[in-house]
Amino acid sequence: MSQPAIRLEKLSKHFGPKRAVDDVTFEVQEGHTYGLIGPNGAGKTTTFSMMCGYLFPTAGTIRILGVDPFVPGALKGKVGVLPQDAILPPQWPVGALLTYFGQLSGLPNAEAEARRVLERVQLPETWSLYANQLSHGMAKRVSMAQALMGSPPVIFLDEPTAGLDPKIAAAVRGLIRDLKGNHTVVVSSHNLQELEELCDASAILDKGKLVSAATMADLTGRLAEFRVQIAKGEVPLLEVKALSGVKDARLEPNKVLCVTFDGQAVEPEEIITRVAGLLAQRDVRFLTVWLGKKLEEKVLQLT
Repeated sequence: MSQPAIRLEKLSKHFGPKRAVDDVTFEVQEGHTYGLIGPNGAGKTTTFSMMCGYLFPTAGTIRILGVDPFVPGALKGKVGVLPQDAILPPQWPVGALLTYFGQLSGLPNAEAEARRVLERVQLPETWSLYANQLSHGMAKRVSMAQALMGSPPVIFLDEPTAGLDPKIAAAVRGLIRDLKGNHTVVVSSHNLQELEELCDASAILDKGKLVSAATMADLTGRLAEFRVQIAKGEVPLLEVKALSGVKDARLEPNKVLCVTFDGQAVEPEEIITRVAGLLAQRDVRFLTVWLGKKLEEKVLQLT
């Protein structure tokens, strides 16, 4: 296996007697989108800040693309960051500001790169606007544009869609999807549905400790389990259990049918089609089908 893009080993950060992060180890594979999850006070922001090189750890090590982020200049050109509460200098025009940031990063044609990333976040019209003229959503996207300058191989995004209207948030999620494969992206967010949709894997923190680090498929069990939201009708449980490939079936609260299956013997789409066909034959109406547990259920179970 190739060397991971990001590796945290026995990472800790103490503020006096408080252990904000306590002995955390996980790694992020190159080209993956990785979620950082946890309730308030879990240590997400502190972990995120150490990964970006903003905070020195009390103990443990971090490697970003094999280098120590705390060596001066080690991350230059390698990492882009969108902090949660990024504030742009109010009296700067957006274009001049991004160009200046590009020059600080040593980009050969900073102005052209500034224009490119503004196009990428769908805000070319803000080039001549001052930062204090931007709405919250526009300022968030300009800050994201800054993180994308120079196409860094590793990108850290802290609450990238917080406070955005649904249309703009969807556009930002689309942008993050486009980054997958060509960039390693770490996303810290409270929006678990968003993380489930975007991420290949995630780390779940609680009270400073790592409680789980796994692929999203493993976290949600979606390789061997699916659920059906029943709207109307009586589910023929015995008949569902008798279907080829089905290992078990049960009705959960709120009229949710949970089916586990042999993931080695049958593809998820095949077994879902069998169950859906049976339900339709028995005049059982359903609203939606999803693989595994919702990520929210798993997080609530672990934290």
